[in-house]
Amino acid sequence: MEYVNLGRTGLKVSPLCLGTMNFGPITSEADSHTIMDAALERGLNFFDTADVYGWQRGEGITEKVLGTWFAKGEGRRDAVVLATKAYGPMGDGPNDRGLSARHLIAACEASLKRMQTDYIDLYQMHHVERSTPWEEIWQAMDLLVSQGKIRYVGSSNFAGWHLVAAQEAANRRNSLGLVSEQGLYNLMARTVELEVLPAAEAYGIGFLPWSPLNGGALSGALRKIAEGKAGRSATGPGNERVEENREQLAAWEKFCEEFGHDPADVGLAWLLTRPAVTAPIVGPRTIEQLDSTLGCLDVQLDDEQLDKLDELFPPVGKGGPGPEAWAW
Repeated sequence: MEYVNLGRTGLKVSPLCLGTMNFGPITSEADSHTIMDAALERGLNFFDTADVYGWQRGEGITEKVLGTWFAKGEGRRDAVVLATKAYGPMGDGPNDRGLSARHLIAACEASLKRMQTDYIDLYQMHHVERSTPWEEIWQAMDLLVSQGKIRYVGSSNFAGWHLVAAQEAANRRNSLGLVSEQGLYNLMARTVELEVLPAAEAYGIGFLPWSPLNGGALSGALRKIAEGKAGRSATGPGNERVEENREQLAAWEKFCEEFGHDPADVGLAWLLTRPAVTAPIVGPRTIEQLDSTLGCLDVQLDDEQLDKLDELFPPVGKGGPGPEAWAW
């Protein structure tokens, strides 16, 4: 495993990040522990979670699963670069959500308790909150850093101008500011290329794509449907996504077949060629799914293949970053 720097920091992380959203509500605690052990054995040291995962308000179910795993000891906590998030509702009160200093500090304390750890490596804002001033947010984050409870601060689902506003506010306080942004990004969802990725690259903010295979649509969904092996991509909204883009996905799967690599591997490998991208977030429900993601690290796309993918999945505006994407 070749480790990479998280954005402009000196922190080394694996080029794939283990997403834990399935742990607890879908994958049992025992199986989740097995997957995390396997991830470490395979060199993945970057784990991402959130206080709302588990989807029972205030329970922090997924964080608790990580906590019981860390409690097993044997160096597990020290081996992991741990990322979690705060923003969503964790109670019924008006201050039990958002990015106020009060909620951020309380949410951090609660996450530390649930995960049975003394510190969080990367503490992320799960969403932007326009009603809270950046000065207040950074006051809270700086306090948590000074107390040793968090090491770095990241964001998630921010627009490009939010990254700029957040970082400039941090600069005024002589704070390190944002080191990562987590957002929707894959071959079928390229909006972040217009503003978010250019802003991240300019500020040295590492980008962490979530849903890197567009809910399974890019994982060979048509082939799996034909073989009767489809999972998420053939049910609910995922099925609609596949059907609406059937012609495009057929061309995609043909490209991957001719290339000689699994579609999931190619989709992840493409993300690793993108500017500012540090590590796509993969969310396996089984060890087999975990192992299947690692093949992307052996895929090398040349310029001709990258151009072909741009033809199959045109960037928004067909002009690269803004304003060239829409202006002369």
